[in-house]
Amino acid sequence: MNATGTSTVAWELLDGGVKGIAKKYSQDRGRALITADGRAVVLAVADGHGSRAHFRSDLGARWAVEAFTASARVYAHEVVRRGDDAANWPRLLAEARTLPQQIVHAWRRRVLVHEANSPAHGGNATSDGASPDADLAVYGSTLVGAVITERLLVCWQLGDGDIVLVDPDGTTHMPFYTGPDMGDETESLCEPEAWRKARLHWQPLTGGPPPGVLISTDGLSKSFADHEGFLAFATGVRSRAASHGVAAVQAQLPDWLGHAAKYSGDDATLAGALPAFRPGSAPAHPHPHPDTH
Repeated sequence: MNATGTSTVAWELLDGGVKGIAKKYSQDRGRALITADGRAVVLAVADGHGSRAHFRSDLGARWAVEAFTASARVYAHEVVRRGDDAANWPRLLAEARTLPQQIVHAWRRRVLVHEANSPAHGGNATSDGASPDADLAVYGSTLVGAVITERLLVCWQLGDGDIVLVDPDGTTHMPFYTGPDMGDETESLCEPEAWRKARLHWQPLTGGPPPGVLISTDGLSKSFADHEGFLAFATGVRSRAASHGVAAVQAQLPDWLGHAAKYSGDDATLAGALPAFRPGSAPAHPHPHPDTH
């Protein structure tokens, strides 16, 4: 932050999604927004499971993004209000660890309201507003999200999906990547105490150009023949944004995601934030080692 108390980083956003080939409608949802008077970014994508057992998962994904966005905006405002400098990191980290439980509870409340009005398997609602045989699995969804400020990047993930951080030199880092998926099973918001399975990535950004942040549902990464191809795509997004502008990338994004959906057969959704700098920015130097839980 500069001497006037305003951020030296301006963020430009990417946001797009397409349905998979031969699908009636997309089970994905995504959102990218600037908040806290322009000093923070919130990104979120969710992927409803989409099988017959999860026949309302498009709703589950929509409410996952809504729940995350609501809680993350409050968190982002608190980060900015207190200051994202090192003195406040311990408290902000502690609060970041509580966010998944808030989001899961908010998601479950929204699901149960829907169940009260339209039980997935029929039957009558109970006095507490839930169907006696409420099946949260029919709304099952994954969730990936991030909050970015000038000095701080915080990411959360429950289930599959991808987060790619792209440095100005094209170097990529995936905080949660553990290797190729070996099947279709994934953690889900519909599981009991799902917040316990959420992963957290906490990364201070103390000087220099911050990374571009791209989050996507797994329909995008699955469209590439190998992991290196997916990382090359992420590097290309930042490179093309630097040479042609983010607006040009946003204009091409539907075509790129459409190609991905053609090859993976799955819905593909991406939300991203790429930094632009105002006068007075500090020269680049390496970021400290991130902390991923």
